Amino acid sequence: MSVIINLLIVLITIVLMECLSWVIHKYLFHGPLWFMHKTHHQKSDSFFEWNDLFAILFAGISIYLMFIDRENFGSRFFIGVGITLYGLIYFIVHDWFVHRRITTFKSNNTYLQAVRKAHKIHHKNRGKANGKAFGLLFVKRNILD
Repeated sequence: MSVIINLLIVLITIVLMECLSWVIHKYLFHGPLWFMHKTHHQKSDSFFEWNDLFAILFAGISIYLMFIDRENFGSRFFIGVGITLYGLIYFIVHDWFVHRRITTFKSNNTYLQAVRKAHKIHHKNRGKANGKAFGLLFVKRNILD
């Protein structure tokens, strides 16, 4: 039974991370933290962006949660696992597949194509205001129409 509960904690954390990421992206990254996030909306020859510091912050939080609960393997540990897995999914989908920050893989998968298109819609606007499509994994069904 605890395996199922721990798995549910991980899955719920991944879903909540996507929701939280949408809120943070819309209201903080395109708000008071724009001075850092704007590096993600600008052309650059550098592999790293100031925006990458956000990933380091979330990685630190997940490592901390797993570390403080490493002896019990309780809910904090599995929340940390969920944050870590979301970070891995984000890296694969956002940095690798959508932005092609490293040599990418090709896919004709309808869902992945919708994710890519939604993110391109987001990046059409290079400024802080009037953005669209702030999420990553949840996309509108009609995005490919």
